[in-house]
Amino acid sequence: MSDLPLSAPPLSGRIALVTGASRGIGRASAIALAQAGAHVVAVARTQGGLEELDDEIRAATGRSATLVPMDIAEDGALDQLGLAIHQRFGRLDVLVHAAAILGSLTPVSHIEPKHWDRVMAVNLTASYRLIRSVEQLLKASEHPRAIFLTTGRVARPKAFWGSYGASKAALENLVRTWADELEHTKVRAVLLDPGAMRTRMRAEAMPGEDPMTLPDPSEIGPLIVELAQADLGLPNANVVFGEWKTAGKLASA
Repeated sequence: MSDLPLSAPPLSGRIALVTGASRGIGRASAIALAQAGAHVVAVARTQGGLEELDDEIRAATGRSATLVPMDIAEDGALDQLGLAIHQRFGRLDVLVHAAAILGSLTPVSHIEPKHWDRVMAVNLTASYRLIRSVEQLLKASEHPRAIFLTTGRVARPKAFWGSYGASKAALENLVRTWADELEHTKVRAVLLDPGAMRTRMRAEAMPGEDPMTLPDPSEIGPLIVELAQADLGLPNANVVFGEWKTAGKLASA
């Protein structure tokens, strides 16, 4: 990377994996990283959504993304993804794990076991499988950064959000534990709370809310790019999009 021209975009030559890339914050992250020069490996369940993302990345940058249609909760899928990235690129520089599902908003005692299992499979177990799959790829990078999306529902539980909040609370514990294990490596992880944004998940949770009162997911793109370059410490506190937007910069680690 030291041989790049001074005018090169800040993430030129880097490989960035983005889950949940076909819509919402994942899509915005993929576009922002591509515009910053990274080659994006975009993961989502919908082929059509990924193709639309690729069209937008091509229009903005003249480069294509690597598209990976998959259900991250499917057995073995993330293991195969890690192997494919190793075979093609040999490393991973940036991870943005945005894929998640809301599940049903219902009293804890009314949650159907199949719905609980699906939320935990997507939001928690897949996160563990992803970490397991890409850790060595991140260690092969010169400046590896892993960004995990979380929620204020962890610190502020609310009625009917039990399965989603519990899955994200467990995710936070998992990421902090993993980051502590890698303290003496170059790998750095961060937990990012985007707050309420104009996404499909937010519309599912708050159907009566005016979406135009919320930030568009594209507004978080510059923060994603900044985090991909930042000198991060251990994730003792979450990065909160609203606070970053107000301050105009990241708080010191």
